[in-house]
Amino acid sequence: MKLMIINGPNLNLLGKREPEVYGSTTFEEYFQELQQKFPNVDLEHFQSNIEGELIGKIQDVGFSYDGIILNAAAYTHTSVGIGDAVKAVSTPVIEVHISNTHKREDFRHVSYISAGAKGVILGFGLQSYDLAITSFL
Repeated sequence: MKLMIINGPNLNLLGKREPEVYGSTTFEEYFQELQQKFPNVDLEHFQSNIEGELIGKIQDVGFSYDGIILNAAAYTHTSVGIGDAVKAVSTPVIEVHISNTHKREDFRHVSYISAGAKGVILGFGLQSYDLAITSFL
């Protein structure tokens, strides 16, 4: 099984940014834990703060991988383009959020990705990624 984790803007700051919301673990540290926890899954990850790069990565892997785990971060609530990319590919996409976006600002209650996603997991901290991987197994 080959899965790609795609992270959007500011997720490169995990471990530093708002630890009360996102925790104190970096994504690199957490990704190593995921690789150990799921040794039979070929896991890769990509992060960008640039919307077009995220769309490009979805298109690059969206016809050849078994699944995409997408945390588009703030672009979730603003990017019709990312939402369209999710709908355009044949690889199933699980939308993931570390925080419960419905307990945050009103603008975070709208997702342009959910309509094209196989499912949505939010509010379980970094464990949201574990749950997404498990959903593909």
